[in-house]
This record gives sequence, structure tokens and C-alpha cells, in this order.
Amino acid sequence: MLDPRDYQKAILETAKESNTLVVLPTGLGKTLIALMLSIESIKRHPGSKVLFLAPTRPLVEQHYNYFIKNLPELFADMQLFTGSVNADKRKKIFLTAEIIFSTPQCIANDLRHSLYDMKEACLLIIDEAHRCLKNYDYTTVVDYYKRQAQHQRILGLTASPGSDSDKVKEICAHLNIEEIEVRTRDSEDVKDYLQEREFQKVEVPFPQEFIEIRVLLKRIFDSRVEQLKSRSLLFGPANKITLLKLQQALARRMSSGNYNAMIGMSLTAQAIKVSHAMELLETQTLSGLHDYMRNLIKQAEEGKTKAVKNLVKLPEFNAALISLTDLLTKKIEHPKIEEASVLVENEMKENEKAKIMIFTQFRETASTLVKRLSQIPGTRPAMFIGQAKKAGVGLSQKEQKQVIEQFKEGEINVLVATSIGEEGLDIPEVNEVIFYEPIPSAIRKIQRAGRTARLAPGKLIILITKDTRDEIHHNASTAREKKMYRTIETVKREIKNRPKTLKDFT
Repeated sequence: MLDPRDYQKAILETAKESNTLVVLPTGLGKTLIALMLSIESIKRHPGSKVLFLAPTRPLVEQHYNYFIKNLPELFADMQLFTGSVNADKRKKIFLTAEIIFSTPQCIANDLRHSLYDMKEACLLIIDEAHRCLKNYDYTTVVDYYKRQAQHQRILGLTASPGSDSDKVKEICAHLNIEEIEVRTRDSEDVKDYLQEREFQKVEVPFPQEFIEIRVLLKRIFDSRVEQLKSRSLLFGPANKITLLKLQQALARRMSSGNYNAMIGMSLTAQAIKVSHAMELLETQTLSGLHDYMRNLIKQAEEGKTKAVKNLVKLPEFNAALISLTDLLTKKIEHPKIEEASVLVENEMKENEKAKIMIFTQFRETASTLVKRLSQIPGTRPAMFIGQAKKAGVGLSQKEQKQVIEQFKEGEINVLVATSIGEEGLDIPEVNEVIFYEPIPSAIRKIQRAGRTARLAPGKLIILITKDTRDEIHHNASTAREKKMYRTIETVKREIKNRPKTLKDFT
């Protein structure tokens, strides 16, 4: 039996009458709002269809299963669309189905090939609506819907649309949003349903031996940046974003045989590679950095690019690699690995039935963590990562589902996840969430943190290496999260105050 909370009922009332963007932290029941609105829409427009889109197949299946579980068996013909169903069969299914669950790619392709149209769709639900930007397939489907549907209603769902005002406005424009319903953990009608979340910032030292390696790498980085500036190719600060933008700009200029651009391209490539090496050193693992540097040497031996060849010949590069190898020989790792292990061990001592989730940016870090955590008695860790890239390590969607199931059943009690664990997936309540590193993105921070303190009290712990980019990223995401709610309120006011156009929502 469905038992909606007060804030879900209030949001539903808005969504029944207006195209609505719902901003709710992970775990606060966005799918139930979608289900209730689907019921209302089908009752209001008998014979019409509901289309529920989510960015990944596991998420689509999750929503489909939720509807199957919570709706009477004969309420509507519900169908799951995947690329594995051939086009002719999808065409037939679409004509008779009443609620369709799909990835945007699948529907966008079908619409482009005119397999069917959106005429009968009375409700379009967009999950993870912060992705409705630029040329992502969501925007294609929405464009067809806005042109073709007789009775239009759009519901966008997200834990966070981001802090960039232009992007939030773009999302709202794509979805024809007329109302924004936003709630935080502290909203009056939400906080009574949530448990206390204890927050802890754990700082770890950046060892002197690591600083010495960073000095060597930074020397290379600064030299490349200085040369780019002296060639009038780079102006202002040099960071990952400015260097990647410069790389794109130089690639365009190289096609005309611009010699300065060709030299600049090589210098930029070296700066980006060294910047990544410093990030691994400061925030990840020594073993990951070692693998990365060895791989650069392999690329140079294979004659991949001149930039890599020039980089690995540098005395500073080789001195850094020697020092790094020496530390690993002595079994020295990044102090965050040990700190994470202590946190897990302490939580397990307090509660042997605890479920813990650790988030990290890189697969190699996840692998190193799992190896270390396996040594703690009573700890059953597993990696939760995306599908394999080329010949790399990865989990198929079937394996991902299996890992989540084992985590639910308690066969696994520590899940070490990369970004795949952030978005949407039906991962059970956890007692403790650990960020192996802070991330500058407000969207991803909110999604990670939403994994705990929903049904039971929980802990959120962020590991920060002192005097490194960890500190910068932590401050950035905190500032962006605050800015995000201010931005939403501003856009909400602008939408409310703009002149209304007559639309037929009957």
C-alpha cells in the first residue's frame, strides 16, 4: 500500500497542473512522486501513454520494477524498452503499451527513424534531469514530445541540477519547466522523516617524501606552463580545465599547419599528464601513480606521441619515479588508505552488521582499498565500478546487479564505488559513507552523501590530504552546494514572474 509523505503529496499537487522540476536529495522518494503522477495522468487521459526515461539500463529496470511492485497488476500495460529488442518489435510494443520505461538513446533513435510518434504520450518523466543539456538524447526526445504530444506534462527529477545558473536555466528551458519544487534535508516538511547524519572531516598529513616527489613533478609542470605563456598561447591560471580548453583550441589551429600551435600542443599534453600525476600523488595512491608513470614510459617506447617521449626523458620525471618505486618497495602507501581502513574497522567494531560505502574517483584506488580492507576480520569488501573500457577492468551490468544484491543480503558489507554508485541506483541504506577524496562537483557530493541517514542514523566522513588540492575541492563543493540552492531559488522566481502563455492542459 502506497503511503506518500506530506512533501510528496504537496509536490504531486504542483506536478499535476504544471511542468515541474523536482529537486530532492537521494533517497527521499522521487520515484513515488513519478508513480502517483503517472496514475493521475492515465486517469485524466484514458488511452494515453506515460514515458519514463532514465540514463542507464539498470536505472530504467529499477524504476520498472518499482512500478510493477507498487501498482495493481491490471492497472496498465507496462513495458521495458532496451536496445536488445529489435526495432519492429519496439514499434509494436509502443503502440499498445501504456507505461514505457527506456533509456533516452533508445527512444531518440526510434523517433529519428519515425517508428512511432509522441502524439499519445500525456506524461514524460525525465530522471536525472540535470543531464538534460546540449545534445544529450534527453533533449532530442523532449523536442519531439513538445512538437507532437496532444496533452503535455513533463516531470523532471534530480538530486541536484548544479550550481551554474545558465545550466539550470537551460535544463528548465528544455523541459518547459513552469514550477520548481525543491527540498533539502532541512526543509520543514522533510526533516521529520530523516535520521541524524553525523559529519566528520578527517585530515591526513601529506608526508615529506611525497612533497619531494611533488616538487619534481611541479618543476616539469611549471616549465611547460611558462613556455606556453611565453609563446602567447596561455593566459591566466593553468589548471586541468584551462589546459583542456587550450588543447581543443590548439587542435583546431594545428590543422592549418600552425607551427606555434604544434609546439604548444606538445607542451599542453605534457602539462596535462604531469597535472594528472600530481593529482594521483596528492589524493589517490602511490601504486596508482606508479602504474600511470610506467604506462607513460610504455607509450614512449611504443612511439605513441612526441610529447610522451619528451616527458619520460626528463631527469625530474625519472627522479620522481625512482623515489616513488623506493617508497613502494618499503611498503609505503598513501596515508588515506590506512585512515580509511581504520574508519571501517572502528565502524565494524561498533556494529558488526554495519554496511559501509566508500566513494573514490579511480578504479585503481578502489582496487587498492579492497585489497587492504580484505585484511580486516569480518570485512567483506567488493568493488562497484562501471563497465570495462577497452581492455581495462570493469563490471558488466549483470555483475553490477549481482554486487548490489550481495550488498543488500549482507554477503558484502563494504562497497567501494566509483561514480557509478552515485546516480540513482537502488543501493540499500548504509551506516557510513566515506569519501576517499572530496569532489568539486556539488551534484556528485549531494548524490554520494544521500546514501546514508535516511532510515537510520548515519555518518558522512570526508578524507582530506592536508596542503593539497583535496582542500581546494572540499571548499569548492561546499560553496557550490550553497550556491546551488540560491541559484534554484533565483531561477524559480524568474519562472514564476515571466509572462504566462495560454496552454491547453486539459
